[in-house]
Amino acid sequence: MDGGASDTAVDAKTAAETAQRKAWDDEARDSLHILPLSSIPLETPGLQHARLIKNVRLQTVVEMFRDAQTGSGQVTARHLPAYFESYKDEIERDLVKLEKIGAASSFDVYSSRIELRRLNIDVNNVESLTLSDRKKAELTSYMRVFTRPLMEYVYGTEEVQVADVTDIIQLFANPNRDEALRNLRMMADRLDIGLNEIPQFLEEYGDIFLSLAYFRKCLDEIVPEVQRFVTWMGEIRNSAEVKRDSRQIRLLDEIARDLTDISTSITGRFESFDNRSKDFWSDINAETFRTIRELISSHHVTIGGVLCGLAVKMNLWKHRFARGGGGPNRRMEFVKSEILPGLSHIKALEQSARTGHL
Repeated sequence: MDGGASDTAVDAKTAAETAQRKAWDDEARDSLHILPLSSIPLETPGLQHARLIKNVRLQTVVEMFRDAQTGSGQVTARHLPAYFESYKDEIERDLVKLEKIGAASSFDVYSSRIELRRLNIDVNNVESLTLSDRKKAELTSYMRVFTRPLMEYVYGTEEVQVADVTDIIQLFANPNRDEALRNLRMMADRLDIGLNEIPQFLEEYGDIFLSLAYFRKCLDEIVPEVQRFVTWMGEIRNSAEVKRDSRQIRLLDEIARDLTDISTSITGRFESFDNRSKDFWSDINAETFRTIRELISSHHVTIGGVLCGLAVKMNLWKHRFARGGGGPNRRMEFVKSEILPGLSHIKALEQSARTGHL
């Protein structure tokens, strides 16, 4: 092989590896249950290529590798020293961080920012703690719910086309109508900020409602799966193997009730957020914005935890029973071994959020 062809092959391999790494990183950034360790300052060389993930029992494990052929290589944090024997002191110090972060109920970027700030880790300039560009593009239709009232307030119309908040910031930095400029000045007065601070306000507004759009999309994908699962689980109630055991019937009923209650409750929380955001635009001022920002932020951890728990369980169910089906005994065993463990944690998280004021 001549040098040119060899270089081309190497370049192609490097490009493929780069693309694979980007896909791997983007999956983690957009996921509810994965935290790339590259986003945390760690001392142990090699550990930054691993990821923290939540398994189906909602336990935190370290995923050392994953591919289609060999599957996922997972270890508990406590077993990491065996893999890094040359860095005993470093791994012990890193374990302190990993065990604190691993206690989080979700690894979505919003909950992770909160948890890492608690450990005094700077998260402002960490790219892996922001959603990927692809995910932001997916959320455009969800964001319109929050950008529409903004456009109506400033321009008197919702027909100005914007893809995301960055477009809005640029649009408002150079308003193209006298009326829009007047409305921006009025908004600045009501928010008690200078006109030059409006872009910063819009960025904050965009980030808080991007988080809501992200969680809303997760919810819209997960709740129908939960409903399908409850139906699938209920199909074995009348089978001979199950109905002769009243304890099994009772267990199926309790799990179905818990999953339905959790789904109904968290859906209701989002309806409350929507109503609060409408209230803000009907009475714009610094206090109402601060209230809605703090309200949504205070629910990040519980929303992330509930959605993360439901997502990992529904993902495993879809993977294990890709074509539906499964005999009564196999379904019952799956419910007991994979759905029941950790379900009480999800339920407790959602109940704790209900006590908050929405």
